[in-house]
Amino acid sequence: MSLHSAAPHTDTTASQAAVTQTRDWLIASAAAILALVALYAVFFDNGTLISATGDYLHEFAHDGRHLFGAPCH
Repeated sequence: MSLHSAAPHTDTTASQAAVTQTRDWLIASAAAILALVALYAVFFDNGTLISATGDYLHEFAHDGRHLFGAPCH
């Protein structure tokens, strides 16, 4: 067995760890952006963003505002 066969394996492991770390950061970033959009829709939007989807989502967001204690009336 040659000494050179161990080096690519180590590089592959480091590369896989970098890909995993990048994937984890992307998932966390996407979750944070989705949470911020949801908070915007519930607290600051006052129904204009979700009014086009119908009354069901509007009432759901309205109840969410009451649940979080945000003023809405």
